[in-house]
Amino acid sequence: MACVGAPGAQSSRPERPDVQPGITVLLDDSIGLVAGRRIALITNQTGVDAKGVSDVELLQKDPRAFRANVTLVRLFSPEHGIRGEVDVTNVPDVVDARSGLMVHSLYTRETVPPPDSLLSDLDALVFDLQDIGTRTWTYVGLMVYSMRAAARAGIPFIVLDRPNPLSGRMEGPLLDPALAFAGDPSPGRRGQAYALFPTPLRHGLTMGELARVFAAELRIPVDLQVVAMRGWRRSMYWDDTRLPWVVPSPAMVSPTSALVYPALVGFEGSNVSVGRGTPLPFQRFGAPWMDAAKVVGLLEDQGLSGARFEAERFTPENPGDNKYGGRAIPGVRIVVEDRERFQAARVGAAVLSALARTAPDSLRVTARTFDLRFGSPEAREAIMRGDDPDGPIDRVQPAIVAFLRRVKPYLLY
Repeated sequence: MACVGAPGAQSSRPERPDVQPGITVLLDDSIGLVAGRRIALITNQTGVDAKGVSDVELLQKDPRAFRANVTLVRLFSPEHGIRGEVDVTNVPDVVDARSGLMVHSLYTRETVPPPDSLLSDLDALVFDLQDIGTRTWTYVGLMVYSMRAAARAGIPFIVLDRPNPLSGRMEGPLLDPALAFAGDPSPGRRGQAYALFPTPLRHGLTMGELARVFAAELRIPVDLQVVAMRGWRRSMYWDDTRLPWVVPSPAMVSPTSALVYPALVGFEGSNVSVGRGTPLPFQRFGAPWMDAAKVVGLLEDQGLSGARFEAERFTPENPGDNKYGGRAIPGVRIVVEDRERFQAARVGAAVLSALARTAPDSLRVTARTFDLRFGSPEAREAIMRGDDPDGPIDRVQPAIVAFLRRVKPYLLY
């Protein structure tokens, strides 16, 4: 397991930071990793340099790649497809009109690894997808499955690193080990690309760091090479990087949606809309039976720092979760006022408490679906029976400290 392009210690945060993603570092000074090699690339629309030029174009046409005799053989796409525009299962294989390459979908009824048969003619497998800093992101599961596939094929697995848009902060429940499953999907058991390992809900790591953690902790015998970024610091949020925000999935429309996402992702397993099908997905929630004013009152009483809550009505249009499409429903908008003080997991716990208190006969929660995302059945049960929602969040702090200690050897920044 190696890292190239890792930055040294930096004493101060620049006024105008200049972050260079892994693809730029690869072309600048690490091209030897792919020189003279036949490679495949796992990517989508988020695989771009600081100017928004795609990895595919760079690896096909950039003079540095051309001089190094890099041969891009094929592409693999994750959930939502090569352009990140589809929100369905069984994403089909397609020919990429821009590059002429075949794009093999790795999202059937669920996230799946690249087939061994499509790796046998390769010299390396390259991975470049944008994470959003929350444990439930399926692109991380795809990375784990792909590392195992590369190990079986006996070829290096190269991760082009990207920023964590939520900074290096960690918060929220760790996934209960009894719920975690990092194994490949099989006919006997579906995979859990969104619920792999006991990490905090907001994990604070980059894709490259996650690759190093999983390769070691899951004992994947892969030749892992991580091309580190230049200029990224753990204190940085997305706008600090000056990189373009490329929407990584249909509902992740902005860095603000990504920031609030861990607060509401558990409600995918409920009869509560999380704003899919509106301009502010994962920044609002609602349901026909919800008393928005009472919910706002309870949230304000909770004294949640860094955010305010506004009662509203919204109408989901063709929502990907099929909740209340075309219907105006009462809702609450979560407005982040201070991201340094905002604690998404604490807000999520408070929302669950407020809904359970104001509409106990109407709220429906699918326990396993909620728990696989929020992370803790014990926390959900305690909150729904009326315990203070701050309690489960406060109790998890020692586990977060222990997790940080566990992963410290794998950190790059």
